Amino acid sequence: MTTVLPLSPAGPDAPAVAGQVRRRRATAGITLAAPAALLLLVLLILPSALVILFSFTDYGFGTSSWRFIALDNYAELFGDPSVLRALGNTATYIAVVVPGSVALGLGAALLIEGRLVLRRFYRVAFFLPVTATLVALATAWEVLLHPGFGLANLFLAALGQPKLRFLADPDIAMFTLAGIGVWQLAGFNMVLFLSGLASIPRELYDAAAVDGAARGLDRFRLVTWPMLGPTTMFVVVVTAIRGLQVFDTVAVLTRGGPAKATEVLLYAIYVEGFRYFRIGYASALTVVFLALATALTLAQARLMDRKVHYQ
Repeated sequence: MTTVLPLSPAGPDAPAVAGQVRRRRATAGITLAAPAALLLLVLLILPSALVILFSFTDYGFGTSSWRFIALDNYAELFGDPSVLRALGNTATYIAVVVPGSVALGLGAALLIEGRLVLRRFYRVAFFLPVTATLVALATAWEVLLHPGFGLANLFLAALGQPKLRFLADPDIAMFTLAGIGVWQLAGFNMVLFLSGLASIPRELYDAAAVDGAARGLDRFRLVTWPMLGPTTMFVVVVTAIRGLQVFDTVAVLTRGGPAKATEVLLYAIYVEGFRYFRIGYASALTVVFLALATALTLAQARLMDRKVHYQ
């Protein structure tokens, strides 16, 4: 027979029994939390601590000696025109991708939610870029945007417009990559907005109709948009972070060119760390990247939290 310890023991042995219960609960809690804590320590805390440590050194991959140089790496990167340009390119990418993919994802979600026919087909069609391999998609875009035989330039020629060097012109290359980013992220945002739309009570639309909001635009303005506040906040923050992490399309399509017009922060970290093997300098860039990601998340969450409507 199993002995069950009472939650509130009484009698002369009550303190001892209560202490035994607390120890058992503490042991069970530590046992359950230990695997996750160990993974967190090995995969996140220790690597982050090492990156911060290396950022204060001149360590280079393969070198036999290195020394502590304090803030020299940070002073160099904030005075490096290439890094400042990479930061500007990243900001441009985010400024185009966030509103573009959020608006396109919301529009697709509203269209799919309002259609009864072929709803599943449209969901799969819009979500397909999210499931496909980014490198394969980037290669397909390279063919579509080819200055000679690409479909985009053939379409422009059919309209009587001059052909464009989408990936070779410094003035439009970054915006071309941002357009690809909008296309890639719109499907993911659509799924999130569909989830948000499904959680809106139908009674609110009936009440809005009774109050005179008969048109679709009025229902969207008075019911849908306010109730999508938490979902919109989440989508904007996630999209901004994913925009900050852009790397695949840059590495495959432009390699930071032409003339570093498309070099973003993550690609600059890759070049410094794995091409020039300047681990200390790349670590300093990584710390800046992590600080920007954290600041961006906190700032957007704080600003939008004041405007959203929670159910």
